[in-house]
Amino acid sequence: MSKKIEVCLTPALIDLYDIEQSIVVVIDILRATSSITYGLDNGAEAIIPVANVEDCLTFTDKGYLLAAERNGEVVVGYDFGNSPFSYTKEKVGGRTVVLTTTNGTKALHLANKRAFQVVIGSFLNLDSLCDYLNAQNKNVLLLCAGWKDQFNLEDTLFAGAVVKKLRKNFEHFDDSSVAAEDLYDIAKDNLRAYLHKSSHSNRLAELNIEEDVVFCLQLNICNVIPVLDGEKLVALNPQPPKGGF
Repeated sequence: MSKKIEVCLTPALIDLYDIEQSIVVVIDILRATSSITYGLDNGAEAIIPVANVEDCLTFTDKGYLLAAERNGEVVVGYDFGNSPFSYTKEKVGGRTVVLTTTNGTKALHLANKRAFQVVIGSFLNLDSLCDYLNAQNKNVLLLCAGWKDQFNLEDTLFAGAVVKKLRKNFEHFDDSSVAAEDLYDIAKDNLRAYLHKSSHSNRLAELNIEEDVVFCLQLNICNVIPVLDGEKLVALNPQPPKGGF
């Protein structure tokens, strides 16, 4: 079987793709999928993505940590947002986190409706993710979370990095994959410098969280591959069951 790889540049386009037999990689580099990867790598038991801030409240009495972000800021009254510095071993080790974000959790829910499997991608686990995808006999869709259904640079750059690594073992690249790889080739020597052009990078800089941006652009500091198992994101097992919310 020849495997194909495609890049969906925004969740608004996901209905155009046949993903029932595909592994969908959800990408929200700044910052949801980076923080999810870092949290599970640091021993979080699970991370439960929910669509709305109000949905977090249904988990109030379960002893979970509640994390909510909108427009780059922590929602008042919640334990934290989606900064990777909130997902350290000291804070999340052995705990379950309920998380809602502006873009990433929405993309997760859309992917989970039809995908064979949903996993999480970030620069933090790039090599581990690509090794896993190479080993599977499945098509791959790289789903960029974007910004409120619009295209963004940082997620597309990561998609390009994955395409570049998988190129030898996949066929049938779409034009989005070609464009993403070309962008990554332009930016790869200094991702941060290139992303100074991006709207979301500037948005986060205005919130004085430049450290988060720099952290999320680190390569391969995590080995974990987060996978959706039922309603929870957990560290990947060899053959995780496919579940639904």
